[in-house]
Amino acid sequence: MSVQKGNNIKTLLEILIVSTRLGLTSFGGPIAHLGYFHEEYVRRRKWLDEKSYADLVALCQFLPGPASSQVGIGIGVMRAGVLGGVVSFLGFTLPSVIALIVFALLLLTFGFQDAGWIHSLKIVAVVVVAHAILGMAKNLTPDVKRKTIALFAVILTLLWQTAFTQVGVILIAGFVGYLLFRNETIDEKLEHSSFPISHRFAAVCLTLFFGLLIALPLLREVTNQSWIAMFDSFYRAGALVFGGGHVVLPLLEREFVPTGWLSEAEFLAGYGAAQAVPGPLFTFAAYIGAVIDGWQGGLIATVAIFLPAFLLILGTLPFWNSLRRNPKVKGALMGVNAAVVGILIAALYHPIWTSSILSATDFAFAALLFAMLVFWKLPPWVIVLTGAIGGYLLSLL
Repeated sequence: MSVQKGNNIKTLLEILIVSTRLGLTSFGGPIAHLGYFHEEYVRRRKWLDEKSYADLVALCQFLPGPASSQVGIGIGVMRAGVLGGVVSFLGFTLPSVIALIVFALLLLTFGFQDAGWIHSLKIVAVVVVAHAILGMAKNLTPDVKRKTIALFAVILTLLWQTAFTQVGVILIAGFVGYLLFRNETIDEKLEHSSFPISHRFAAVCLTLFFGLLIALPLLREVTNQSWIAMFDSFYRAGALVFGGGHVVLPLLEREFVPTGWLSEAEFLAGYGAAQAVPGPLFTFAAYIGAVIDGWQGGLIATVAIFLPAFLLILGTLPFWNSLRRNPKVKGALMGVNAAVVGILIAALYHPIWTSSILSATDFAFAALLFAMLVFWKLPPWVIVLTGAIGGYLLSLL
């Protein structure tokens, strides 16, 4: 593996240029992002070898949060230390953050929430989430036990629609997964990987991760400051989401729509728009923050939702070798991943489907967009553009 010591400016600038180019061109969601990363970092630049990359991807799939962003951070860390991770994150994330903040400000300035093309972006959200569910269900619920966990996750999430339901479902699923799968065999061929972070620094990051998870809700109650409340909501969403960007949707919806921070129409319009930009889907938080409190709110939301990803990847890199060999941990994760599928199915029904598919025309349009994405393999930005133009034309009829 090619690891360069030291945070010299040339190396950091190189990381920034490469990651920014990826941030401007990486469409298609987290799985596609990992493909882009592999092509750029492993095959072209040889910054790390196949085994090291596979280990890093496995770790980030194991952790809650945005997997592709964590892989990008990890590659930056392995290349140039912690500062390299920061630079890699900024390059990959800022393009979509800026685009979504601008979209939110335009939406508020010109007040076109009721335009036909905005409704069509909600239909795009139906199509994208349905596609994500198909892929995730195939990989994460291959047997009857995990399908059953997913089913109960759907039922519980729909019947008890509170901000804490998803967290409770994930915890229960983790315990059930531990009971059902703790005796699963572990691949004995796993090799040892080394990461340039000390155990002490990693422990500090993990302590900070859990400390903020506990302290922020308390601080929110004591201070009654709106920006602290917003930071707490986004931090908790970023800390407790397994399965990537699409799964953060129900958590954010529960946090911000019922409480009146933004309307359901604004929420779903932004989610549809987020499909049109490259980079991580977690930058949807920048849109929500900007709707709530302008560009400053967008930046606060971005920092808050990605901070757990930073703390977790930095805090677990040195311990990954022992964690991935623990069958009990692996069993719990299998249960959590199955529950994630169920939570996403529930989100597909409410709020996405119930707020988007309002007529036979809407359903027919969604079917067309779904075929374009799934059967004809067209890129997501084409689906979004078709949705916006088609929605505008349908509104004229």
